Amino acid sequence: MKAIILAGGCGSRLWPLSRDMYPKQLLSIGEDSSLLQQTVLRLQKYIGFNDILTVTNVQHTSEIKRQLDMLGENGAVLGEPLGKNTGPAVASALEYLQRNGANDEIVMILPSDHLIKDAEMFNRSIAEACELAGNGHIVTFGIKPGYPETGYGYVKSGEALGPGFKVDKFVEKPDLATAEKYLADGSYYWNGGIFVSRISVLLAEFERFMPEIFNNLNDMKFDNGQIDYRSYEKMPSISIDYAVMEKSDRIALVPLYSDWNDLGSWQAIYEVKPKDADGNVLSGRTVVHNVKNSLIYSQKEIVAVADLENIVLVETEDAIMACRMENSQNVKKLYEKLKAENSSAVMLHKTVARPWGYYSVTDSGDGYLNRTLCVLPHKKLSMHLHRQRSEHWVVLSGEAVVVTDNGEVRLNAGDSYDVPAGVKHSLQNPQETELKIIEVRIGKDLTEADIERF
Repeated sequence: MKAIILAGGCGSRLWPLSRDMYPKQLLSIGEDSSLLQQTVLRLQKYIGFNDILTVTNVQHTSEIKRQLDMLGENGAVLGEPLGKNTGPAVASALEYLQRNGANDEIVMILPSDHLIKDAEMFNRSIAEACELAGNGHIVTFGIKPGYPETGYGYVKSGEALGPGFKVDKFVEKPDLATAEKYLADGSYYWNGGIFVSRISVLLAEFERFMPEIFNNLNDMKFDNGQIDYRSYEKMPSISIDYAVMEKSDRIALVPLYSDWNDLGSWQAIYEVKPKDADGNVLSGRTVVHNVKNSLIYSQKEIVAVADLENIVLVETEDAIMACRMENSQNVKKLYEKLKAENSSAVMLHKTVARPWGYYSVTDSGDGYLNRTLCVLPHKKLSMHLHRQRSEHWVVLSGEAVVVTDNGEVRLNAGDSYDVPAGVKHSLQNPQETELKIIEVRIGKDLTEADIERF
């Protein structure tokens, strides 16, 4: 059995904690491991680590590989050069699996950012889905609705089909009155976005309903785990639901017997977290008085709240967001407004993880940017140069090795080093302890665009 984990979303409804360059699937939201890592671990009973392929945007591949390495395995990662929604992502992943030795196996396709804790019941749903998939069906997991949710799409079940049902139809996100009718009807399920099928069946349905995707697969090029840009830009942008699921007559439904939460909003986060006697979820440095049924999250500063109910208040290093609990889906509208203004607050946290460690932006202005870098033990930055800026490093703690074309220089706490524009260089940590330095960038282009790697 194979699995394709879709990890390309941006998690805009969980802004400011989720950012474009570090979205919610990479976050550890109150757990020791990230949502992506939890997804991988959940699959281990049925699917070996080497049979799991994670598909993501190329800008996330290094962090995903780092997180998979933390699980003790080198999982396969396929990078998309462009966001084209889930239809092309799934089709390209199927093609990639076939070119790398997959036969007509059953494949499970699932998002990377769902929270499922009851692994035993989840495995029961997988077993039933595999039975139907083996008979030529494309199986979707349906979640029995517990309330009239307007933020999810629905699936209507039809006649009984072995352990599941024939799918009668997919329906879009309803208004409240329609959602209440679906709940009373009893035959409607939330669409969980998890699918199980034989590889050949899925590809046949792509050929049947989306030839503009299927016909591009034969000429698609893969280079070191990355889809070639020219191959992918020809693809239409469309979801797997619109491309195949809502058109095919081979769709079956199996109930998802386990718990499930897509963590698609701050209200969803609130619902799964332990609460105090007043119904509050408090995280970080928070002080509250007469606050009820609220989520208060502090990443750095003290957050003090009094005499409020049913609110969400989130503080990160560079942003504060507040809304009413029942309207937390509207955080996406704030994200979209900031995106339209090209705000850096939707792209990056001030602290950013990298394969070699992490960095935090401490100050910036016209022509300069200051960062604190932490290089983990025995890690190094790649050999690279900058055309538009120079860099000045001051070692705070640990021992640094600076490598240039002229050789190596070792630096200790208090030492400094200048890297002029146009000079190849690498920063390395040869010790068992962390290396921390202050970096000052000065120049015309201070972004990651001004970098050439060797």
